[in-house]
Amino acid sequence: MAYDLEEQEQLDVLKAWWKRHGNAVLLGIAAFAAVVVSIQGWRYYQKSQQQQAAMVYEVVQVAMQNKDVKRIRTAAGQLIEKYPSTAYASRAALLAAGANYESGDAKSAKAQLQWAAEHAREDGVRDIARLRLAGMLLDEKNNGEALKVLDSPHGQAFVGLFADLKGDVLVAQGKVADARAAYKTALEKLDEKSPYRQVVQMKLDGLGANG
Repeated sequence: MAYDLEEQEQLDVLKAWWKRHGNAVLLGIAAFAAVVVSIQGWRYYQKSQQQQAAMVYEVVQVAMQNKDVKRIRTAAGQLIEKYPSTAYASRAALLAAGANYESGDAKSAKAQLQWAAEHAREDGVRDIARLRLAGMLLDEKNNGEALKVLDSPHGQAFVGLFADLKGDVLVAQGKVADARAAYKTALEKLDEKSPYRQVVQMKLDGLGANG
């Protein structure tokens, strides 16, 4: 009988505690469950987005092989609009920029390179976009903007190429001493086995002796 009374007291205490704190516990459990579900849902959404973006990117690649500029533009535009957070979007922007430039649409090419430079999730894609964008700005004689792009942060693997193009811009501005320094940096940073070193050396030699 004593055991029954003790057990009943424990039950009464538990009931009283639950009456006081039960709602908070349930709310906590519900909140935790909501977080778990939202994380799982977000992962599923991300995976779904990646899969769909990959399919559209395949369309871009096939269109590139067929040199179908119109289809490249359409598919790349779809990736940029619907799946901008995926790596496929910035890659497609690079491909579309090249196709547009070759077809004579420099304005669209420039816009896509700008988008990739600002939104690329992969450092390499971002740096390539910036190099190409700076090259287009140089062609347009927009040397000040080209230097701004080239002075933006970039990976170590691209230091030599950025320095080389910076030298081209500085030459266009008539800043020979600065251009010479940029070409020297390019030679220092480019891989010793890179055949492009010969091109940079020719540019440097073309500037004459130090002055």
